[in-house]
Amino acid sequence: MNAANTEKIMKVRARVTIAGWVQGVFFRSETRRVANAYGVTGWVRNLEDGRVEAVFEGDEESVNRLVEFCRKGPSAARVDSVDVSWERYSGSFDGFLVRYG
Repeated sequence: MNAANTEKIMKVRARVTIAGWVQGVFFRSETRRVANAYGVTGWVRNLEDGRVEAVFEGDEESVNRLVEFCRKGPSAARVDSVDVSWERYSGSFDGFLVRYG
């Protein structure tokens, strides 16, 4: 068995807030699509102030890739800033949801 097979995959949780032209441009649905492709669980929602907030849980590499997606967003979006805070992994999500309201 090689070292790559014995490494423990680190699970992480990131809370991400995205500002810019990020509502009405399919940001939430594209984030869900990319999260599902990377096997990341959590949720995404619009905030009343025009930003988008999300929580991502999964292996460190996949969560980082999803955060990188948020720095650009879908083609119609204009991302001005992305704030990321790292929290304790909970493992409490079964999938990835778009939250409304």
